[in-house]
Amino acid sequence: MSKEEQNKAVVGRWFTEFWGKNVNLAVIDEIAAPNMLLKYSLHEPRQGREDIKSFMTDFRAAFPDLNFEGTADLIGEGDYVVGQWEGGGTHTGPAFDDFLVGGLPAATGRKMHFSGTTVLKVIDGASEF
Repeated sequence: MSKEEQNKAVVGRWFTEFWGKNVNLAVIDEIAAPNMLLKYSLHEPRQGREDIKSFMTDFRAAFPDLNFEGTADLIGEGDYVVGQWEGGGTHTGPAFDDFLVGGLPAATGRKMHFSGTTVLKVIDGASEF
């Protein structure tokens, strides 16, 4: 298997197990670098495994039906993998204040949907994102 294919397998797990319908927080310890930087346009950057776990735990509590899926084949070149995705959820949980545009009080019932393209860096089988 080529380096690019190995890197795409790591990123595929990240998309499926971290952002998919049923989160697997153990995937963070398994494939994320200890100092991983998670940056998405809607949230403050998060760094390190524990901070990223806390972010996802809070996000999933606020949006219990949160789910993201890839919308195209992953593209790999060297240490980089590019993936397109879309997803969202309904805010039926506790207040959530991690959005850069402001917070939400508890259980607003608001639906969110977003899409994007993410560039991920994989070094020696660990995600640096």
